[in-house]
Order: sequence, then structure tokens, then C-alpha cells
Amino acid sequence: MFQVRIHGRGGQGVVTAAEMLSIAAFLEGKCAQAFPSFGSERMGAPVLAFCRIDTKQIRLREPIAEPDVVIIQDKTLIGSSDTFGGLKSGGYALINSPHDMEGAPLDVSAFYIGATELALQHVGRPIPNAVLLGSFAALTNAIKIESVIAAINAKFSGSIAEKNINAANAAYQQTLERRV
Repeated sequence: MFQVRIHGRGGQGVVTAAEMLSIAAFLEGKCAQAFPSFGSERMGAPVLAFCRIDTKQIRLREPIAEPDVVIIQDKTLIGSSDTFGGLKSGGYALINSPHDMEGAPLDVSAFYIGATELALQHVGRPIPNAVLLGSFAALTNAIKIESVIAAINAKFSGSIAEKNINAANAAYQQTLERRV
């Protein structure tokens, strides 16, 4: 089972990112599960979302304590919450930051991408979720970029879908070019 934990703030599309990730996996014939974890917080408050992907039915219902990947949509959460807690050795930390920074565990692969900047450029709003999913597809190969695009189309329509697809594709290409 492949497990992803997404950290961000209310209003950044954290829950939507997990949902689109699960839709992308489902479109590839996999079983998937996505769910958020937040209380009555307001916009800007820390939010968690989770996604599990497997080739067989998923029966677990608890939060993901040992993810294969953490996606950090807001770098200011690093250090203020346990963003890397339980991240498997050899796992990935995908961090929304235009520059490398300290804080990621040494036994994981940290990848930094200016997702907010790409979102502003392509979507016109600082919502990095589609950008990070494009990068996620290139970084992990857990899902295909075509599935991410189909999931975006399933969630949005018209110019909003088109702009998010362009942002996801830009992140996918940028990640492929920079990936070691």
C-alpha cells in the first residue's frame, strides 16, 4: 500500500489535492481512499489530508502515521508541526518552496518546487494543489500525469480545469528536468 499525507493550511486545497490524487489512482484501476483531518478551524489554520493507494481493497480507516510521501503545501508548517513524523526511510518529502531548505530528515528524498509561484503564473491564484500533484506524478511514478489531468477534469471544468492542468503539466516537466 502506498500512503500519502498532505500538510497545508485551510484554503490551499489540501483536501481537494487528496481527493484528486485518489481519483487519479482510481482512474488507473487502483483502489484509493482519501480523507481529511481537521476540526472547526478557519481559513489559514493547519489542515491534514490523507490518501492511500493500493491494488486491492483498502480496509484501514485511521490516519496515516507512516507515509511513503509527505506533501507540504505550506513550508511554514515545518518545525511548527510534526510534518515529517513517521515518514518512511527512503520516502519522499515534496515541499512547496522555490528554494531548498533545512528541516527534512536525512534518510528521505526531499524535493522542493515553487508550487505557489507556478500556481500564480498559470492559475492566477496561490493554490498549489494541482501543481504539487503534477510534481508528485513525476517524482514518485505512483500515478501518471494523464491520470492527474483526468482527475483535474473530473473535479473542475472550463478555464479553471485548463489552468490547473497547465500548472500541473509545468510542475511535472520541471520535476522531470530537476529530478536526480
